[in-house]
Amino acid sequence: MKVHLIGICGTGMGSLAGLLKAAGHDVRGSDTAVYPPMSTQLNDLGIAVMEGYRKENLDWKPDAVVVGNVHGKDQVEVAAARERGLRLTSFPALLEELFLTNGHPLVVTGTHGKTTTSSLLAFVLFDAGRDPSFLIGGVPQNFSKSWRLGAPNGLFVVEGDEYDTAFFDKESKFLHYRPKTAIITSIELDHVDIFASLDAIKSAFLKFVALLPPDGLLVVAADSPAALEVAKTARCRVETYAVQTKTDEPLTADWTARPMATRAGGRTLFEVFHAQRPFGVFDTGLAGSYNLANALAVIAASVGAGLSSDEIGRAIRRFGGVRRRQEVRGVAQGVTIIDDFAHHPTAVRQTLSALRHRYGRGRLIAIFEPRSATSRRAIFQKEYAEAFSVADEIIIGAVHLPEKAPAGDRFDPERLAADLRGKGVAARHLTDVDKIVEQVVSGAGAGDTVVVMSSGGFDGIHDKLLARLGDAVVPAKNEDSAGMRALLGQTKLDYPDFEKHIDEMLILRDAERRVVGTVAMELYDQAGVLRALATSPDRRGEGLGWMLADAALNRARSRGCRRVYLLTESASDFFAEKFGFRAVSFDLIDALVMESSQFKASVGSNATAMVLDLQ
Repeated sequence: MKVHLIGICGTGMGSLAGLLKAAGHDVRGSDTAVYPPMSTQLNDLGIAVMEGYRKENLDWKPDAVVVGNVHGKDQVEVAAARERGLRLTSFPALLEELFLTNGHPLVVTGTHGKTTTSSLLAFVLFDAGRDPSFLIGGVPQNFSKSWRLGAPNGLFVVEGDEYDTAFFDKESKFLHYRPKTAIITSIELDHVDIFASLDAIKSAFLKFVALLPPDGLLVVAADSPAALEVAKTARCRVETYAVQTKTDEPLTADWTARPMATRAGGRTLFEVFHAQRPFGVFDTGLAGSYNLANALAVIAASVGAGLSSDEIGRAIRRFGGVRRRQEVRGVAQGVTIIDDFAHHPTAVRQTLSALRHRYGRGRLIAIFEPRSATSRRAIFQKEYAEAFSVADEIIIGAVHLPEKAPAGDRFDPERLAADLRGKGVAARHLTDVDKIVEQVVSGAGAGDTVVVMSSGGFDGIHDKLLARLGDAVVPAKNEDSAGMRALLGQTKLDYPDFEKHIDEMLILRDAERRVVGTVAMELYDQAGVLRALATSPDRRGEGLGWMLADAALNRARSRGCRRVYLLTESASDFFAEKFGFRAVSFDLIDALVMESSQFKASVGSNATAMVLDLQ
C-alpha cells in the first residue's frame, strides 16, 4: 500500500511511518518541522519527507492519506486529497486495519503512566522471546525507538490514548485498538480542551471496556475510584492491583506489591502477592511507588499472556526506563539534569516525590513549562501549588501558546509562584529561557538535582543548562560518532565496534562541543564492562577520567548490575585506589562477559582483568 502521512515528523506519525515501512508499505509524508532526530530517523529508514504542505505532495497518488487530530478539513493536503478522491484515514484507524485485526492487542490506557507501563510490557514480552510488535508514545531505552514489528498476528502492545482521533472522527483513539488484554492505570480529569468533565472521560473509557471480549483480561488500578467504576461494566475477567507500604495491612487487591528495600543506584526490591499468595520478589530501577504500580500492572498482564515469574522478573530488572520519563540528560559539576514529561498535578507530585527519594542528598529544583492543553488552563491552579511544594525551588516558565486557552480560564504562573512562596517554597516566574538557566546555574551546586518538566522541547533548556554548568557528562548520540572516533584514535584505544554500543556510552564535550572524554558501560545481564575510558591529552590532570568512570558506574548501579569488569594494561592502580576494583583471574569472569568483543580479544594478552562488586 502507498501511504502518505501528513505531519510525518511528529512523534506518533514518525513511529507509524517506521512500522509501515517495516511491514513493506511504500511510505512518504510531509511536514513543516523537518529536523533531527525524527528527520534523521526517517532518512535512515529510506522514507521520503517533503518539507512544507502543498497539494503537489500528493501527486504520487497514495492509496491512503493519514491525517492527525491537529489538522482540519481546510488543511491544504487534506483539501487536495478530498478533491482528488483520495482515501482519508486516521492514525488509529490505519493501525487497526493493518496490524490489530487478527492479532492479540494489549492496550495500556489511563491518565498517568501509559508510556512507562506500555514500554515495560513490550520489553517483558520481548525479553521472554514472545516477539511482540509495539507502538508507544515514547522511546523505551531498551529499544531506542518507539515502534517494533514482531511476529505476524501476534502480541501487539499499544499505548491507548483517550484523546480524539481526527476532525472526521471525534471519538477516542483507543476505541480503534481492538483490546484483548487491557490495563487501566488511572482515570482522572485531563485533556480539558476536549473533555468537559470527569464523567465525559469515564464515558470514553466505558466504550473502551465494552470492546474487551468475554475471554479477555482487564487489569485495573485499585486506588483509582473512577477506573474501578468503569471496570465493573467489563464482560471479561477483571484483576485489580495496588501497592501497599504497610506490611500489617490486609491484602485487598488481586495483585499487591510491597516494597522491601532500596538497593544501590536507587533500585527498589519489592515482593508481589497474587490472590494473597506470594508470587515472587522483583528488582526495578524505576523510582517511585507509582512506578511500582506500573510494574505490577505489567506483571499481571504478562501472567495473563502466559509468562512465568522468572521471565517477568529478569526483564523488569533489565528495563532501562523511557526517554523523557525521569531521564538523566547529563551531570555537570555534580548537578544532575533530568528531563520529565509530567504536567498533570498528580504526575508532578509523584515524580517530585520519587526524585526526592532517589536524589535526596541535595536540593531539588523544578522548572515547569505549562505547555499542554490542560496545563495552560486554570483548572488545576490550586492543585499545582500543592504538587510543586515537594521541591526546594520552582521556576515557572512562560505559558506556551496561552491564546489557545479561553480568556478568563488561563493558568496564572505568577499566582502559582506567589502561592508557593506563601508555603515557604522559593518560587519565581521567568519567561526567558536564558534567564532561567542563569538563575539555576547561579544557585545550583554539587549534589543538587534539576528536573525540567515540559511536554515539549522548552527551547533546548536541558542542553543549555549542561553547557552553562560546564564539563557535562552526557549520553552519546549517533552524531557524536566522528568526535568519539577521533578521540579514541588519538588516545590509541582499540574499540572497533563502539558504534554498536553507542547507547551504552557517555561522553564529555568542551565549550566548543568537541568530544574530550568517552567511557562505555556495556551491559551483560547482571554484569557490566567498563571500557573506552579516554580523555583528551590537553585535558589530562583535571579529573575528567574519574568523572567519566564514576558516571559509568552509577549507570551500572541504576541498571541493576551486580559487578563491573574491565581490562587494563597500565591503570590497575588507578582503578583500585579510586574505585576499589580488584584483579581477578579470567576463569572467574562471567561467561557472557567473556563473549564480549573486548574480552574475547584479550585472551593471551598481558591485560589485567579487574572486577568491582556493586551489591
